[in-house]
Amino acid sequence: MREFIVEADGGSRGNPGPAGYGAVVSDAATGETLTEAAEYIGVATNNVAEYRGLLAGLRAAHALDPAARVHVRMDSKLVIEQMSGRWKIKHPAMKPLATEARAVLPPDQVFYEWIPRERNKHADRLANEAMDAGAKGEQWSPSRSRAALDTPPAAPEPTGPPGDATAGAARARAALAEGRATPARPTPAEAPAAGPASPTGPSPTEAAAGGPSRPASGASASGGPAESAAQAGSGPGSSSAGQSSATEAAGGGSSDAATTARQPASAAASGAAAEALPVSGRQPSAPGWSSAPDLGAPATFVLLRHGETPLTPQKRFSGSGGTDPSLSDAGREQARRVAEALARRGTVQAVVASPLARTRETAGIVAARLGLDVTVDDGLRETDFGAWEGLTFGEVRERHPEDLNAWLADPEAHPTGGGESFAETAHRIAATRDKLVAAHAGRTVLLVTHVTPIKTFVRLALGAPPESLFRMELSAASLSAVAYYADGNASVRLFNETSHLRP
Repeated sequence: MREFIVEADGGSRGNPGPAGYGAVVSDAATGETLTEAAEYIGVATNNVAEYRGLLAGLRAAHALDPAARVHVRMDSKLVIEQMSGRWKIKHPAMKPLATEARAVLPPDQVFYEWIPRERNKHADRLANEAMDAGAKGEQWSPSRSRAALDTPPAAPEPTGPPGDATAGAARARAALAEGRATPARPTPAEAPAAGPASPTGPSPTEAAAGGPSRPASGASASGGPAESAAQAGSGPGSSSAGQSSATEAAGGGSSDAATTARQPASAAASGAAAEALPVSGRQPSAPGWSSAPDLGAPATFVLLRHGETPLTPQKRFSGSGGTDPSLSDAGREQARRVAEALARRGTVQAVVASPLARTRETAGIVAARLGLDVTVDDGLRETDFGAWEGLTFGEVRERHPEDLNAWLADPEAHPTGGGESFAETAHRIAATRDKLVAAHAGRTVLLVTHVTPIKTFVRLALGAPPESLFRMELSAASLSAVAYYADGNASVRLFNETSHLRP
């Protein structure tokens, strides 16, 4: 299935006043511009012009391939939120335009993402060309357009997600050279990749991602712990528990390379409450070999991070508060490979998924191969990265530096505009873990979730501090596993296994 990116914009010189729109359709895989559209529409408001631009972009994409998946990107928060169904449409002039836009392509083929104005320059220039033509009593002509020529190529995103292995190793060497016993904690490098993007891999950050690594996932961002955004996995590999990562946030998501800063003592203290969180209130026995009699088969959670979304390679925060992207073609292929690997092992007895589209789609592909049904549990969703959803780690640092610094230093801190702190995510995951352990005692269950939740399951099982989220690499479609015993102990059995993704 082909994938297109539609970027659209509209403007009015007077609001209402002389107005025009611009739209450009490009190939999601190559970035090649496939078609442009622009029109002077007479007197209208900014919002009406923006909707007209969206409609023109969707129609152009449909004309190219009516079966394509379409990723719409606009700098109009209003249009994106309304078309995503999160805001109501009240203006009488916009309702019919929104209805027309929804009818161009099936809803499951289109998803929407807000982008800052500076990343929408091509469509913006087309809209201005249309308004300039209208001022001369003419209509816009593609043969005279300079929008593509006047729009500089986007600067490449910085590489190196929060706490990535290369940056971490470099800082460790620098610390040793300076004679310090403990290297200072690095700030994530650009965007979460699959680490907490997501913040991506947010991540962080898929933020953010991505995205947790902080976008973990991002930060989703693609992902931080964001999905996204965040998480920048280092490519197919085997278990890499010794590597650090960033966070489909940040979340997914899920990144920027770093100045270093020791984590304040207050951060460690504030994370203490979320630290051990023993299973179901049972008093865990001492860690290590136990003298207790056989406790029977443990409840084993096989933790699967969803496959890639279009945000994952962009390392944008992609948590539970963003555009909820579906899998890309690459992500669906990853899910099929996971399904085959799990079918060969033949040990999974139940499948539980996060409610977000990318996890439900991954779970559906795997469950169909295993002959199982999918149960959805809201507790497995990615962290909500607030106003950082859809941004890279670097963009968040430019716009909200104080909020970002607080978030990096304290697990109780929230992303800009609300969202969810890592401490809150830890309590949610601990409660979900206890419920699922009780429901699946002695069974092996596949949990299809995101960067930050998976890293949090592992962190809690190890009794590790909150900052350990930045010390884990978690790739898209990777497998991890934790076993939970009747005495309250847990054993991490696998982490970031990706051998099934190799050709």
